[in-house]
Order: sequence, then C-alpha cells, then structure tokens
Amino acid sequence: MAGLARVVVHVRRGGAGGPARFGQSVTGTFCPAHEDAAVVSCGLDGGRFLLSDMPFPGSTVALLKRPSFCPAKRLGEQPELALPAELRGRGVAAGVAVLLQASTGRVLLTRRAGTLSIFPNVWVPPGGHVEPGEELLAVGLRELEEETGLRLEAGTFSWRMLGLWESVYPPMLSRGLPRRHHIVTYLLLLSAESHEQLEARMRPSESEVSAYAWLEPPVLEAIAATEDGAESLGNVPSALPATVGITELSTGSSSTVQLPTATFLNTAPAEGEDVERVSTGTKFALRLWLESLGEQGRAWP
Repeated sequence: MAGLARVVVHVRRGGAGGPARFGQSVTGTFCPAHEDAAVVSCGLDGGRFLLSDMPFPGSTVALLKRPSFCPAKRLGEQPELALPAELRGRGVAAGVAVLLQASTGRVLLTRRAGTLSIFPNVWVPPGGHVEPGEELLAVGLRELEEETGLRLEAGTFSWRMLGLWESVYPPMLSRGLPRRHHIVTYLLLLSAESHEQLEARMRPSESEVSAYAWLEPPVLEAIAATEDGAESLGNVPSALPATVGITELSTGSSSTVQLPTATFLNTAPAEGEDVERVSTGTKFALRLWLESLGEQGRAWP
C-alpha cells in the first residue's frame, strides 16, 4: 500500500447519508437485520466511495455482502460491547482486490506474509486501499504490481466489477473487538496471457506475500463451496488432487512446493488462533466468478 491517505466509505439511503461509521455494519444499512446481503449502487464520488440505494452518475450496481458472523453486525446486536472512542472515529476504508484470470483459466491467489498485522498467512487476491484521486481499476493494477511485480499493459486484459465485501478484522468477535473495517471491491481481470507467461514476469514482494499459486478451476470451485461459519462443507467436488503446487518465497529466492489441497479448504475457526486458509471474502468473490462463468456457458480453456 503506497500511501497513508485513504478514501473512506459513505452511505446514502433515502436521500440522506454521510460517512460510514467504524464498527457499524455498512451492509446492515441496506438490508434487514436477519439478512446479510443487499444490491446497491456504488462508485467513487467526490473523493469518497459512495454506496447508495439509488443510482448516481458513474455508479455501478453490485451485490454487497457481509459474513453471517460479521463483527460489525454482532456489535449492533450486543450494544454492551462498546468500541473505544479512538476506534469509533476511524471511519470505514475503501479497498480493492483483483482476481486475475489467465487465458488458461487459472486464477492467481497470494498468501499474505506472516508478519502482516491483518489476516497473516491467509490466501487472498492482490489488493489494498483506495488512495485519493485513484480510480478503482488503477488501484487494482497498482496493488497487483506492488505485491507481485506484474504490470498489465492496456489492451492485454479486460475487466469488470464482481461485487462488494464488508471486511472486519479480527473477523470474529471471539477474537477481540474490530481494529480494521473495510468495504472491498472485487474486480475480475481477464488476461490475454497464459499463467506461464504472467508468472515469468512475477517479482513478488516478500514484505507482503509469502507464497503464490495459480489455481485451476476445479480447486477454485471447491474453495468457493466451503463456507465459513457453516456447520458443514458445501457441495465440494470430490475429484480433487491431494496437493496443489505453490511457489514459496524466502530471503530473495523462490521454490515450488506441494501444499495439501485441504489447506485451501480450511474454514475460519470460530475461536482461537486463525489457520492458513482462503479468506471469506475471497470465497465470496470466487462464487460470483463461477456464477458469471455459468451465465456465459462455462467452458474451461
């Protein structure tokens, strides 16, 4: 993340609105308490990232979702768990994450460095904060280059918005009160290059990334079928490889190792220390990606 200044989220419903409040569910502004998703209009507007129940110039209609265990939702149900004043004044930051799909059908995920203060050792797409004056695509391309060394030239890819995710850290109240609160815009980048061509240009930043993997569609489908907070796994495909090849980074060098596929299917533990897994928001984005493939008549390259 290149700078300290950050674009904050504003909400508008019924013509009235203002800055989203840290620790108060943004999704809950647009849906009943018993639901966790809403369709909103969103976009950059006068230096802020605006979510509205009505279209506005330059806006895009998108699905906004939170996990069922979202701490901001739970805080609304438990007013006795008041946030400290210094947290309440923070606001909600806008972020962007990019699912980069190669022409071969594989999608790039990275494992966050273990030294990071937020979601260490969790698999996510490249992404980061929106900085003043940036367009959403520019944010995604900047973060992709900063984290992986990949620079995508104009004309070599197409893109579109997938959806919006309300992300809070820690991800569950059982692990403490929220310290970070974001609305993450997931973008899909469709590259005209193969994953081999893209990987040849990768120069990942070890301060942000400890490993990366170009995952095949069947594994991605299995990841999307696992649901954090559910009592059982979803409809996970049965014919999966026992391991997945990943590239690990260490002190300036890289090596290919085999990671058990089950690691990618781990779910977020309700209590105790987190585990290596794919983030809940990433699973949401992958589900939207799979839905879009279904609408186009899915055919893996």
